Amino acid sequence: MKFTLGWLKDHIETTASLHDICETLTAIGLEVENVTNYGDTLKDFVVAEILDAQPHPDADKLQYCDVTDGTETYKIVCGAPNARRGLKTILAREGVYIPGGDFTIKKTKIRGLESCGMLCSESELGLECDDDGIAELPSSVRVGEPAIGVLGLDDPMIEIAITPNRGDCLGVRGIARDLAAAGLGVMKPLIVEQEQGCFRPSVDLSIEAPENCPVFIGCEIRDVKNCASPDWLQQRLKAIGLRPISALVDITNYISYNLARPLHVYDVAKLEGGITVRHGRDGESFEALNGKTYNVTNAMTVIADDQKVLGLGGIIGGTSSACDSSTIDVFLEVALFNPLNIASTGRTLNIDSDARYRFERTVDPAGVATGAEQAIRLITSICGGDVSEWSVVGHSPKWQRSVNFRPSRVEHLGGVWVEDAKIKHILQHLGFTITSAKRDNWELQVPSHRPDIEAEADIVEEILRINGYDNIPTTPLPIATNKPNLSFLEKASISVKRILATRGMMESRNWAFLRDDTAALFAPHNPALLIANPISSDMNYMRPSLLPNLINAAGRNKARGLHNLNVFEVGTLFEGIAPNEQRHCAATLRTGDTAPKHAHKESRNVDVYDAKADALAILAATGFDSSKVQVKSEAPAYYHPGRSGTLSLGPKNILGYFGEIHPLVLQKMDYKGRAVASEVFLDAIPTPKAKTATRPLLQASDFQTVERDFAFIANDNVVAAEVLKAIRASDQQLIRVIRIFDIYKGKGVEDGKQSIAVSVTLQAQNRTLTDEEIELVSTKIIENAHKQFGGVLRG
Repeated sequence: MKFTLGWLKDHIETTASLHDICETLTAIGLEVENVTNYGDTLKDFVVAEILDAQPHPDADKLQYCDVTDGTETYKIVCGAPNARRGLKTILAREGVYIPGGDFTIKKTKIRGLESCGMLCSESELGLECDDDGIAELPSSVRVGEPAIGVLGLDDPMIEIAITPNRGDCLGVRGIARDLAAAGLGVMKPLIVEQEQGCFRPSVDLSIEAPENCPVFIGCEIRDVKNCASPDWLQQRLKAIGLRPISALVDITNYISYNLARPLHVYDVAKLEGGITVRHGRDGESFEALNGKTYNVTNAMTVIADDQKVLGLGGIIGGTSSACDSSTIDVFLEVALFNPLNIASTGRTLNIDSDARYRFERTVDPAGVATGAEQAIRLITSICGGDVSEWSVVGHSPKWQRSVNFRPSRVEHLGGVWVEDAKIKHILQHLGFTITSAKRDNWELQVPSHRPDIEAEADIVEEILRINGYDNIPTTPLPIATNKPNLSFLEKASISVKRILATRGMMESRNWAFLRDDTAALFAPHNPALLIANPISSDMNYMRPSLLPNLINAAGRNKARGLHNLNVFEVGTLFEGIAPNEQRHCAATLRTGDTAPKHAHKESRNVDVYDAKADALAILAATGFDSSKVQVKSEAPAYYHPGRSGTLSLGPKNILGYFGEIHPLVLQKMDYKGRAVASEVFLDAIPTPKAKTATRPLLQASDFQTVERDFAFIANDNVVAAEVLKAIRASDQQLIRVIRIFDIYKGKGVEDGKQSIAVSVTLQAQNRTLTDEEIELVSTKIIENAHKQFGGVLRG
């Protein structure tokens, strides 16, 4: 967010210096990133007048000019096409540094003629603007005075960093409000006057997407003159890096930065019918003000007339209704848009605009009318015109909310005592209303411009921020006397290694590097993971998975005659270079057969169920209840699509994967044969509750068990986990064991269905089950099967 010191003082009465203001801004959380004071870099540039301009005798595009700074006359060679007699412009004399070109002016000869200075464009002064020649200053300026004052650049520009929750500080007034709360001045009142309309607008308004645009205020202004903006407005915009375009456009940009209120104006003559806020339609497109054409979808909110899309609501307007020098009648749009929809549309179309930046960080819902009043006042004062009555459709969403606040919590949570009087001063200047102030129980009304304030802790943070983080005393932590305990991940790693070893697996320790083309088989290429100075060409990339190195290890062992290999590794994989992009993982790999050939022992090829059993064993070793795991028949592309699965806890928390490695991946890694693997992300497992030091007593029952078999007909996409979950939920006290012992598809079972046979063992802790109890549990099992996975008891 950029603004100037003079602009800030439009909103706050203060005598504080630039240094004090910048120090306070940083102290209250609005970190100052840069201060540009053109008074230092442009102090030597002066206003000059071209007394005479003659063609250069040896160059068609150069002129030889007599230039005066009010004291002396200089001979200067100039190549600008607009250099002419009588023009007042900017002069850099000998010894002046040119920031836009990074050189210093020296007396020199150009095509044989001596040149004793330089006539400058604004871009050569280091300003962001498009110019085709030297600067043209008003004829009223005095020759010899500093150019910085004429250009309005004697006002220092401040740039601050804005956190995503502070959309209110994307306007200068919001920044001034925070400074006033910090005691650096007094806020000036904002002039709010609604001008009475003298006619009904000719443009009809309607909203067909109220969830994305709850309110829209429109106003027509006729007989305007879209001239150049006044100097003060142009200077404000130039100071923050915006190029002045025309009065109407400049006014909307000014209000966006002044009040954090984006708005838009349409040329009424270019509209075809009324204006509607609606969802986009597939196949629609429009040319935006940035010169690009965008295709819209039904998920996007557009502003449209009866024939075409005019722009994307809250993001960018279109060229078809843009105002230009011929515009006579305009229609002003001041609306409120859904931040989530704005962010989604902006990301989809890759559009970055000032409007999007503000709307997706929330715009004050109570400031719609204020924005309209300020815009109308500026338009009529600069461009003239007659104002219509307002058209208002929809209504502002409810933003009013209260928060209970205990002043004592400031010291309890923040470690610093702040007196009640100062707390009241801070809250009131931030816009909070104290509706009740009992001893230690205040009720506060949150202002509309702070949607991020939801709880008491948020209020405490505001007090600490404005009071100054530097005022929080430094308190040393107590010295630890106990031995450091192992973290959950450290304990889990030890347990996992032990349990996998008991399952007949050998631990493999591999490098954390591998070839980048091998890594690409397991994760998208990330340039950040390339190693600048690898120890070899085969180790130039940080591993995105533990499996590639395990597969390479299996290949080396197979080449030496070891076909049946069961290995595992517990270590770190890398999704990026940030600390939170490093995952702690346990991975297993099995190849060949489950056991060597033997006359008295059956052997088979390892399969997906062996990998699944390994993954569940890893989860159990960490203390996690594997019955809570959801199993889905989907996995990353390096697994076989029909012989793999995902273990998850809820829809977002992926615990791991298991399955057969895709044959094409093995082929590209030059491994011949089959391999099954599992991966469990130990850092995704919820930390279990602390356990007692002693084991719980064994609760064995002396009463007999009862076993019942059920066969259900269900859709063939029903997985075992759904069946087990449904039956287990029938009676968690009496059901001891559930085992699926048969799955059948074929004759007698219709297409798309399967028969699932389940054995359920029942046992009570303190009694023998009666027939009625057994029947009741059986009925519940049948009901749950039908309800949760559509199972019907087989006839």
